[in-house]
Amino acid sequence: MLRFEELAHEQTPMGELTLRRRHEPAVGVDVFEVKLGDEYLMSSLFTVAEEALSDLGLAAVPAGRDALDIVVGGLGLGYTAVAALRDARVATMTVVDALPAVIDWHERRLLPVSGLLVDDERTRLVHADFFALMRAAPDAAGPLPVRLDAILLDVDHSPTFTLDPSHADLYTVEGLRRLAAHLRPGGVFALWSDDPPEESFLASLRAVFAQVAGHTVAFDNPIAGGTSRNGVYVAVLAG
Repeated sequence: MLRFEELAHEQTPMGELTLRRRHEPAVGVDVFEVKLGDEYLMSSLFTVAEEALSDLGLAAVPAGRDALDIVVGGLGLGYTAVAALRDARVATMTVVDALPAVIDWHERRLLPVSGLLVDDERTRLVHADFFALMRAAPDAAGPLPVRLDAILLDVDHSPTFTLDPSHADLYTVEGLRRLAAHLRPGGVFALWSDDPPEESFLASLRAVFAQVAGHTVAFDNPIAGGTSRNGVYVAVLAG
């Protein structure tokens, strides 16, 4: 049994990107991990909150609406996107990632959920800067539907701890207004955060959206011991 195996490695504009698989004796399973430089971005050992991002976000879409067009910002290990596909109302799902290597991992089926993702005809994987797409007008020529029912975002560590400084403007009131322009009336913006919800960002969301909630998602952490907590923000436009 290999203790550690590097599956893919690439130099990117944001740093050295590595996909690896290792055996975790604490739980007796193989774990897939992504590192960017010295930072751990994600692990297949902890996917509860990433899946909750889809579940909570899509649950907030107004009742009676179907044939949903959604965008997932950030592909990663694929758990948020695959959770969204479990909702039968989803008609199209565009997954946007700035790193072509991550898209390639899934197209090569290197990850546990890659097949579920790429074999679903509703899925489209797009190499693009999600944050630049949100700055653009919704009717600009681009890879996204003109109006969306939901935007699910999992890229940065939190609204105040971004992977790249260019992302920070999205988390301002003006940036949220630009994002909201891509949504249909009653559309939903949901955001994963490594930290439980912060009141300052909830206040920014309330300046743009009609309904705002901050959820704390708790899950067992067999590595550190005890319970870890992430946050999911859910904001709904006026209908």
